[in-house]
Amino acid sequence: VQLVESGGGSVQTGGSLRLSCAPSGLSVSDSSMAWFRQSPGKEPEGVAAIRRDDLTAYTNSVKGRFTISKDNAENSLFLQMSNLKPEDTAMYYCAASHSFILTPRFYRFESSDYPYRGQGTQVTVS
Repeated sequence: VQLVESGGGSVQTGGSLRLSCAPSGLSVSDSSMAWFRQSPGKEPEGVAAIRRDDLTAYTNSVKGRFTISKDNAENSLFLQMSNLKPEDTAMYYCAASHSFILTPRFYRFESSDYPYRGQGTQVTVS
């Protein structure tokens, strides 16, 4: 399984970015998918997740600003980020699991639940 992220960049506060993740060896329609982020000196943080039944989850700090979605036909995962803040600055990673992650665990963004992770794309908000 390989996950390749794209779409990161530098934006001003209040701006928007759309991250994309293109998996190979895995189908987004049958998998649990998530976005994590990590800033220097901090632990990885789960940002958003989507299950194969289209249930979504968001960490509190991004609710109302970020939207996770997937395109089953294109086998792609997206993260639309709006009203970006400096504290959103981080390396963003796409993560995946073949497993159906049950609630309430799904809402806890456990890194161990997602064995596959991409190299990341940097998002910088100033």
